[in-house]
Amino acid sequence: MSAVLDACRILVAITARSMAAVAEVGDLLELRALVVLSGQPPMSLGTLADAVGIHLTRASRLCDRLVARGLIDRTDDPGNRRQLLLQLTKEGHDVVAKVMQEREGQIRPILARMTPNERKGLVTALGPFAQAADGLARTDLWALGWSP
Repeated sequence: MSAVLDACRILVAITARSMAAVAEVGDLLELRALVVLSGQPPMSLGTLADAVGIHLTRASRLCDRLVARGLIDRTDDPGNRRQLLLQLTKEGHDVVAKVMQEREGQIRPILARMTPNERKGLVTALGPFAQAADGLARTDLWALGWSP
């Protein structure tokens, strides 16, 4: 158990460093929203709020900030005139890509210090770990945000 907790601590540190490399993201909640939007078709505010796990009012304020920074667009939903759809702008996609590249840049040297057998063992262990957490992966934002 302590090895898993140590790995979690390291992965959280990598996440924090990757966020720090992107000035356009003010906090973890903003990054979470951008990552969710990056892997999905345009979605309603309610869908985003559910995916991120926040109240609709808070999601609205969050989107206002991201729209003001040019990271997401709000467009009319052709299927429901009372609703808007949210999607990333090119700048929003660039921010998510930069965070992901930074994350990879943080992980790559760690993996390079491991032997090929250790890396293979890590992959072998992480597969069943991710599979065992499958129920969590369907509802947890990190699973939505940090999938390949």
